Amino acid sequence: MKHWQLAHGKVLEVGPRALLMGILNVTPDSFSDGGSAFEVRTALDKAQDLLAQGADIIDIGGESTRPNAESVSAKTEQARILPVIRVLKEQTDAIISVDTYRAETAQLAVEAGAHIINDVWGLQREKDIASIAQETGAGLVIMHTGREREKLDDPIADQFFFLEKSLQIAAEAGIASAQIMLDPGFGFAKDQSEDIELIARFPSLMAFDYPWLVGTSRKRFIGGVTGIESPQERDVGTSATSVALRLAGADIFRVHNIGINKQALAIADAILQSKRQE
Repeated sequence: MKHWQLAHGKVLEVGPRALLMGILNVTPDSFSDGGSAFEVRTALDKAQDLLAQGADIIDIGGESTRPNAESVSAKTEQARILPVIRVLKEQTDAIISVDTYRAETAQLAVEAGAHIINDVWGLQREKDIASIAQETGAGLVIMHTGREREKLDDPIADQFFFLEKSLQIAAEAGIASAQIMLDPGFGFAKDQSEDIELIARFPSLMAFDYPWLVGTSRKRFIGGVTGIESPQERDVGTSATSVALRLAGADIFRVHNIGINKQALAIADAILQSKRQE
């Protein structure tokens, strides 16, 4: 069991049961749910629904990270997410995560009430995010990506190559180990075979000795394996990957459909509990 240190004095217990991070995209163009929570009122309603289903964390993003998505300005991103963070803080007890790679957005989001910075560029796009995490005490998700660089041929070797550099940046900034969560970055400059191999070889990543967040929800490789073209219909496939990854050592699951993954992960947790008692 580990304790994940977050901003504003919050702590999450990681390990005994799978934790669920509900996705709240305040965008018009995210690949699965773009436009469904684009106003503050609808975003709040969706967040409350995710919490009612059993979400432990709400992850709020203001810029789509799907392949080939158009970038938006920092001001646009902030105008989308900051009002939602403020309202969530005022009206719920939710643990709030901000999905951003921009240091300025991360700073403003934590000031508005966010507890976690979820950086899809693993501190390697805007390194000042590391300083902000250190200064605010925010939980930090360091995600692996293969975008805009040459990857190593072996996907596990590339995880170590990229994440060791990210962890060095974190160490130099003085970020406490207890603040850090790693993410293998499913779908981020990875093809179907690489995503499947990451699942198959996921136990190899336990050598990092950090907890892991995974985000497979509705991604393209699930459609490739199952033949289901519509992202909104990939929740069963997503829950299968959640179970496989939980049994392999993952701790937090970033998903669109909390209910179905909560059920699936309850089975995985029961299996793990039975193994501990052997």
